[in-house]
Amino acid sequence: MTYSAPVADMRFVLNRVIGLDRIAALPGYEDATPDLVDSVLEEAGKFAAGVLAPINAEGDRLGSKLANGVVTQPESFRAAYKQYVEAGWNGVPFEPEYGGQGLPWALAFAVQEMWQSANMAFGLCPMLNQGAVELLTEHGSPEQKATYLAKLISGEWTGTMDLTEPSAGSDLGAVRTKAMPNGDHYLISGTKIFITYGEHDQAENIIHLVLARLPDAPAGSKGISLFIAPKFLVKADGSLGARNDLLCTGLEHKLGIMASPTAVLSYGDQGGAVGSLIGEPGRGLEYMFSMMNNARQSVGLQGLAIAERAYQQAREYAKTRIQSKDLRNPRGPSVAIINHPDVRRMLLTMKSQIEAARLLCYETAAARDIAKAHPEAGERAAAQLRIELLTPVVKAWCTDLGCEVASLGIQVHGGMGFIEETGAAQHLRDARIAPIYEGTNGIQANDLVFRKLGRDQGAAALAFIQEMKTVAAETAARPGDDLKAISDALFTGCIVLEQATLWMLETLKPDPVAAAAGAANYLRIFGLVTGGALLARAAIAANDDLRQRGADVDFLTGKIITARFYAEQILPQAAGLLVPITKGSGTVMALTDEQY
Repeated sequence: MTYSAPVADMRFVLNRVIGLDRIAALPGYEDATPDLVDSVLEEAGKFAAGVLAPINAEGDRLGSKLANGVVTQPESFRAAYKQYVEAGWNGVPFEPEYGGQGLPWALAFAVQEMWQSANMAFGLCPMLNQGAVELLTEHGSPEQKATYLAKLISGEWTGTMDLTEPSAGSDLGAVRTKAMPNGDHYLISGTKIFITYGEHDQAENIIHLVLARLPDAPAGSKGISLFIAPKFLVKADGSLGARNDLLCTGLEHKLGIMASPTAVLSYGDQGGAVGSLIGEPGRGLEYMFSMMNNARQSVGLQGLAIAERAYQQAREYAKTRIQSKDLRNPRGPSVAIINHPDVRRMLLTMKSQIEAARLLCYETAAARDIAKAHPEAGERAAAQLRIELLTPVVKAWCTDLGCEVASLGIQVHGGMGFIEETGAAQHLRDARIAPIYEGTNGIQANDLVFRKLGRDQGAAALAFIQEMKTVAAETAARPGDDLKAISDALFTGCIVLEQATLWMLETLKPDPVAAAAGAANYLRIFGLVTGGALLARAAIAANDDLRQRGADVDFLTGKIITARFYAEQILPQAAGLLVPITKGSGTVMALTDEQY
């Protein structure tokens, strides 16, 4: 169960496809030089492989434990987190004003991918903390920033997102937790569930960001406000005071991510947990979307990361497992299973989709950097639209892919994949939560159709499709059969996505049920075609680099072959989804409840 960070591929994506140089040219990102980026990737890879990956199986076996409201994690996790904080890894993308390193999100996503691949249960803690930092940076008061940001950015304290409740689920408008005014603060009471790292012993304080209702709040989402409620109250001098009135009353018993404590939190059993209001009353859900969208992109990255881990294990097993004759030499000795066509098909299915997902995640991260730092308002606005369009695709398509690839990883192992001792099963168990949390993938599909298409009558989506058609034309302009095959498949995919988009635009208002019935398939088409376009860009870059002196021929030709495999084996699936969207929506709702 070893892990080796795919630094060469990350470097290629960042430098040759995403264009990290254009990010480094933005104000505030001048330190992101090629040498520094290489150093960060190499050192992060060493930390992921040497510190986090070796304790992944132990965390799965031992899990987190709860006793008398106190959660303990495996000692190896506490030691690893201490090393993580001391090395400064938590501050990569954050403001230097509060102790961050001010490096691009595109680089931070590459680093975060390593944490999630090496040890997803560990990586969840800094992932949630990252979202808390972004929320407070954007919406916190000067006093709140001064109190919390430096400690959160260093990782000495960690942040959580306390949203849902037993009666609410994904319908956050049904939140019942109360916040009563009490002098210069509020007293919070209620129960929150599914709180990732809601209680743990890795950091000295936990800063909870809590959705709750004021006494006079209206019903529904407009009545929700957002509060900071630390585990330990913070004194004026920044030191820790008394324990706040909030307690972990349970840990969920889960399918995977065993070492990540998923807590049930009870607020106000002794009169009320002290909290401070973030921003204005009634705008809590709006503010929380800063953290939720960050988390949705990061969860998509988890899907990519766990797929990479499963692929690496399957690839190494396939190279060493000797079984059956090579069809090319039936009288010869038995060979490693990587020589068998179906095993190679599975490995290339894994590899090509992983590379597409990595491109999508990093492309979205680069748009975050442009939206934040570009000097021209028009460029910032366009990048923000791109982020909003792609976020549900990143979250849903990449996490579905993570499950599919982890399942294929078990299949490559054969019977040994079904045995826990190989570790292949853990990847599938860990991956399975990602399509669920931070808004199920069905919610992401509805977001893409009703919000992202509906808000501008598809203008952003249709413009994006046109960009992908341009990529197809640029690919066709390069010499060689491989590039032509990639171009032809991409152009066909773009037409399919365009047809599906136009159908959705015609349908979502007069027949929202039909649009919702096709939304998941529509998002999958969007992901498949976007992945194909990004792989085409990678193939163009690889083709151009092959002409340079000293080119890494094996790596670059592998890029082109992988992109062609995706174009011929994966991308055509998009066309098969068009009929279920445009013709098959009626049957989705046709059965009565009793007929199920």
